[in-house]
Amino acid sequence: MPSEIEQRDHRETEQVEPQRVWFFRGLRAMVSIPALILTAAFVGYAGMARASGLSLGETLLMSGLVWALPSVVVLTGAITSGLGMIPAAIAVTLASVRLMPMTMALIPVVKDGKKSNKLLLLFASHFVAVTAWVYAMRNLPEMPRHGRLAFFVGFGFGLSSVVTMITGIAYVMVEKMPPLLSASLFILTPIYFLCSLWSAARFNADKTSMVAGLVLGPIFHIYEPELGLLWTGILGGSLAYVATRLAERRFR
Repeated sequence: MPSEIEQRDHRETEQVEPQRVWFFRGLRAMVSIPALILTAAFVGYAGMARASGLSLGETLLMSGLVWALPSVVVLTGAITSGLGMIPAAIAVTLASVRLMPMTMALIPVVKDGKKSNKLLLLFASHFVAVTAWVYAMRNLPEMPRHGRLAFFVGFGFGLSSVVTMITGIAYVMVEKMPPLLSASLFILTPIYFLCSLWSAARFNADKTSMVAGLVLGPIFHIYEPELGLLWTGILGGSLAYVATRLAERRFR
């Protein structure tokens, strides 16, 4: 008799729904608490962008194309501080390199064997940021494999489009917004990222590295503000790896 997994795969094969159905389901799923928090944070960023002297067009372009909020903030800071194109590009690359292992972890989840369109996978990789990644890693494994990629593209495209639009509206209206409110909205994102990553962590090493980062981050920011994030990641991740390995050996 066929196993339960084989029966499920057979049912999925018989009931394959069009990709556009999964795309629109992703658009609908975009209406969520994580999306609202991210949108609120970009409202705060709109205030920062306007105070930094960026035009509305530049703000919208950076929000839509750079997308990941920490990278957008780094690029804004690089522009306003007078850095050249090459140093600014290096700074954004260092801020975005964290997305590469996230993308590598996500691709096997959304990929449908040899059927997956490589161009669509490349397009989907643009939307890999913490909000979309955490949502995908939580929810996509429960969906039929043939619909995961279209669903993620719909979710990411809808989220990016709405956030960019709201950023433009906030840029125009930010003068009427109290500065304290704008700053409060901006800080919602790191708080949400921390809570989401903690809840999505599957291994002790993940949580240990987060604790190490919370401890080392402020220290490096004080003594080495320009490279504090980089050193926090390298040293905190290394300490978490060593501590987790030693703990596993001890309790075996």
